[in-house]
Amino acid sequence: MSTVSTAFAIRFPEGFDARTAHETPSRGYLSNVVVQTDDGTCYELFFIDPVRLQQELAENVQSGDAYFAEPNLIVLPRVDPESIRVAVAGLQKDGYFEHAKPI
Repeated sequence: MSTVSTAFAIRFPEGFDARTAHETPSRGYLSNVVVQTDDGTCYELFFIDPVRLQQELAENVQSGDAYFAEPNLIVLPRVDPESIRVAVAGLQKDGYFEHAKPI
């Protein structure tokens, strides 16, 4: 029987402050979020909401690319610090980091 740890640390991008946290939901994405698991392994995640994802895909298609891709892309209904914390906890519980590529 394996046990999944729930210990992790989230490092928001440099310069992430109260104003950035307030503005992030309206931007619809946050990149360069680093999650460090209890064994010290770090993963860089990219969070985006469905509206922003659709906009990015539409822009890429218009530019000739029929796709949108980001490493370690996580789609959330709303991108804010609390939603990110909840998502990371769920990702860890589900074993996501056992298969993700660390940085």
